[in-house]
Amino acid sequence: MSRKKKRYSVVKSSGEVSEFSEEKIRNSLKKTGADQQTIEKIVNKIKEKKLDEFPTKNIYKIAYQTLKESSRTSASKYHLKNGIMELGPSGYPFEEFISEILSHQGYITEVGIIVEGFCVSHEIDVIAQKENKHFMIECKYHNLPGIVSDVKIPLYIFARFLDVEKQWKKLSGHQKKFHQGWIVTNTRFTSDAIKYGACSGLHLVSWDYPKGDSLREQIDRLGLYPITCLTTLSKHEKEILLGMRVVLCKTLCDKPELLVEAGIPKERRILIESEARALCEKLGT
Repeated sequence: MSRKKKRYSVVKSSGEVSEFSEEKIRNSLKKTGADQQTIEKIVNKIKEKKLDEFPTKNIYKIAYQTLKESSRTSASKYHLKNGIMELGPSGYPFEEFISEILSHQGYITEVGIIVEGFCVSHEIDVIAQKENKHFMIECKYHNLPGIVSDVKIPLYIFARFLDVEKQWKKLSGHQKKFHQGWIVTNTRFTSDAIKYGACSGLHLVSWDYPKGDSLREQIDRLGLYPITCLTTLSKHEKEILLGMRVVLCKTLCDKPELLVEAGIPKERRILIESEARALCEKLGT
């Protein structure tokens, strides 16, 4: 009788233990555009480790370092989730990032607006309008992995939305408009949060939800990667650019002079601009 192949487990940042999947690793690497040789090299490096209850952050480190050696563009794409977490610690750059994603899809947006509700005033992260539709968007940003948004978040946001919507409907021309509340997070929602969102009419967007139009999929589709994905930028340089409200790699492609304004030396600018352009060109932006 043949012996069963041993199944290994990995530990996620949330502490959850799940089965190690070579297929998942291969698929995530393929999405970066990495070549087959590099993918095999990474998979073999991971398999050489003691896999039982191996932290997923260690798998990430192995893959990221190996990708940087072969293709900085692929490494930048692989760094997306962690790159978004580098937008913090405040949530404002993430709000700007979400506003940019919506603007590139034809929405008219405003960030950090005080809006009069029927009962009280509310500070809204992003207000978006498109055609006859008006949206109140709250961004739940986390700069650490493993944090999820539970059902209390949509419960609270929905109450705020109802107050704002009631006031909006009193405004001239708003009676026939479609109004909706959104919640966007860079991590995940619990199943109850998703269930409540669907029941109440709130539109929820997380790193991996809804399928086909999640935050990750929208970024990939639009090619709007944050500057924090770039492997050639130092932490300090990222902070300077974010302070200048430069969030997208595409902005550096369109306005490379911003690197001069940030005080980055010429030799550094050449490397950074080259990586940003390679990423933008590869994504067809």
